[in-house]
Amino acid sequence: MTTSHPSKSSAKDVFSYLLMIIMLAVGVVSFITLLFQYVNVKFPDALDSWMMQGASVAMRGSISALFIVWPVFILMSWLIAKDLKADHEKQGMWVRKWLLYLTLFVAALTVIIDLITLVNTFLSGEITTRFVLKVLVVLAVATAIFAYYLWELRRDPSVKTQLPKHAAIASSVVVVGAIVASFLLIGSPAKQRDTRMDEQRVWDLQSIQNEVLNYWIEKEELPATLEDLENAFTGFQPPVDPNSNEAYTYTVKSELEFEVCATFETEVTEEKNKNAYPIMMYGYRDASSDVWTHGIGVTCFTRTIDPELYDEEDTGGVKTENVILP
Repeated sequence: MTTSHPSKSSAKDVFSYLLMIIMLAVGVVSFITLLFQYVNVKFPDALDSWMMQGASVAMRGSISALFIVWPVFILMSWLIAKDLKADHEKQGMWVRKWLLYLTLFVAALTVIIDLITLVNTFLSGEITTRFVLKVLVVLAVATAIFAYYLWELRRDPSVKTQLPKHAAIASSVVVVGAIVASFLLIGSPAKQRDTRMDEQRVWDLQSIQNEVLNYWIEKEELPATLEDLENAFTGFQPPVDPNSNEAYTYTVKSELEFEVCATFETEVTEEKNKNAYPIMMYGYRDASSDVWTHGIGVTCFTRTIDPELYDEEDTGGVKTENVILP
């Protein structure tokens, strides 16, 4: 008479379950973050400064994580299920039960932390619609995880079931759907590159604008060309277009008025412009950063210096920074 004993856990089993759990945790956090940012963009809040740029960065990070960790999670889940099917006694392995309970513990902890954060932001004045949608996201994800892994802990591996396969397909469809929706919202990688190129162009134009202003402050006249802004002491060199490497267009219109131009690849309207260019220059937010709206193609920006803002007799020798009028 032979006695059946539960299979002993091996280093392979520990590695498999740990990798699966880590991939699940990273995937769930990335998925929730992705949906949170989607909600933030679809239901914007005026209190969110520079929201769109922050949402795009968070979405890109979440999408990158999901692209890698979710296929690995599905693969490890399949390998573990295949191993259990070949050896039913592994169902009772201590490492399996401990690590699956650890999964539930981490999931519960994540849900609690997320809910605390959501309640805190709600009490700070977040829009009710966004708060409700985010809570529903967290509860839906938590319910799915708890339901599946409690079933996994209690199921009989000798009984055939298609639930793991269906769960893998359904979760993958949901993840892919969220990624596709995010791409539709923030644009394709090529679109993102164009956007970043245009952001760099605005940075460059603002840098030129500030150097022109400094030049006028010191010499009380506008530079005739961009080459006049070259400064060996500070190391300033007029920037060029990041894509074509061509110089930006600079034109003196009058004694106090000048124009800078660039060729853009995307459009930024007044509505989008509020959070499009959160640019900090010389320790303060540029006074004209709210007028960098542009279309696709060549766009010029005319700036007029108000000399009264630089009257040293009125300002006690301190020159005001709010200087350029659009």
